[in-house]
Amino acid sequence: MNIGLIAHNSKKKLMQNFCIAYRGILCKNELFATETTGRLVEDVANLNIHKFLAGHLGGVVQMCSQIEQNQIDMLIFLRDPETPQLHEPDVNNIFRLCDMHNIPLATNLATAELLIKSLERGDLDWRDAYR
Repeated sequence: MNIGLIAHNSKKKLMQNFCIAYRGILCKNELFATETTGRLVEDVANLNIHKFLAGHLGGVVQMCSQIEQNQIDMLIFLRDPETPQLHEPDVNNIFRLCDMHNIPLATNLATAELLIKSLERGDLDWRDAYR
């Protein structure tokens, strides 16, 4: 599975902790992230991550392109709904594309944990056939 990881600045520590906690599951998959999130997760969780540009510098657009090409199977986007983002149109586009292409999307820790546990059980194997 190809898993995308994005975290707004106030959620980066939460993403690091999530990836440490679920390292055993994540390490069996291909991981893609925006640059800063990817680097921070690599540093603490010892995971190999394909990194795009920083989110506000085009990394979110690059992730959108991967989604459009059906190259992402699941996206964990820990976002801060309280803080407006300069690249908000790109962020909203990710949600639209995930809906269009049937990509499971988590925007908070509770849903991220549900998705990662589903991945571990094999509940997302249908994505292989979908591709």
